[in-house]
Amino acid sequence: MAKIAPSILAADFANLGADVTDICGRGTDYIHVDVMDGAFVPNISFGSAVMKSLLGYATVPFDVHLMIEAPDRYIEDFVTDNTEFITVHYEACSDLAATLKHIHDLGVKAGVSIKPGTAPEVLDDFLDDIDLILVMSVEPGFGGQKFMDNSLPKISYYAEKKKEKGYSYIVEVDGGVSSKNAHIVREAGIDLIVAGSAVFKAADRTAEIAAIKGVE
Repeated sequence: MAKIAPSILAADFANLGADVTDICGRGTDYIHVDVMDGAFVPNISFGSAVMKSLLGYATVPFDVHLMIEAPDRYIEDFVTDNTEFITVHYEACSDLAATLKHIHDLGVKAGVSIKPGTAPEVLDDFLDDIDLILVMSVEPGFGGQKFMDNSLPKISYYAEKKKEKGYSYIVEVDGGVSSKNAHIVREAGIDLIVAGSAVFKAADRTAEIAAIKGVE
C-alpha cells in the first residue's frame, strides 16, 4: 500500500480550508503544496502565506514542492511546525548539496525532484542526504496532464537503489495519477503518490483516495 498527498493546486480556492479539512479526514497522509514562480515553470500558483493559512485546517503534515528558481531564497518561508518535507528541483539548484544542507539545518526533511527529461542517475551522489525523491510524471507547471510512462523506470531505479544500498528516502510520484492507473506506480515501487484533480474532483473522495493507495 502506498501513501497519498493530495495537491491543493486542484482544490477549490474559494473554500480551501474546508477542502483541506475534508480530505484530511478521508485517509490523506500529507497535504502536497505546489509552489510555482512563473520562471522555473510557466505558471504562478501561490506563496507561503496561503500554505500558512491552512495551519488551522490541516491535520496531516505539509509536503512542500518548490518549482522555483534559486529555491534557497524562499526555503525558510515554508518552514512551519507542520512542514515535514521541502522538495526542490535538481534542475533549479546551482549547488544541490548546499541546498540540502540548508533545508536540514532548518529542521525539515529534504526532497529533490527531477523533471521527465532528467536521468535518474543525476542524484546518485546525493542519495545519502536525500529524504524524499519526487519523480515528475508530467512536465511541472500544469495540472491535469496525462501520466508519462517513462517515469516508471525511474521509480523502479530509486526503489531498487533504496533496497540494495539501504537508503531511507521516500520515493514519490507526481502527475496524472488516479485510481485508474495508480496500480502501475505501486508495482514500480512507489511510496507516496501525489494526486490533485483525481482526489478533489472525485464524486467519492474517500473511495478515490483508498483506490489510489491500494487499500484492500
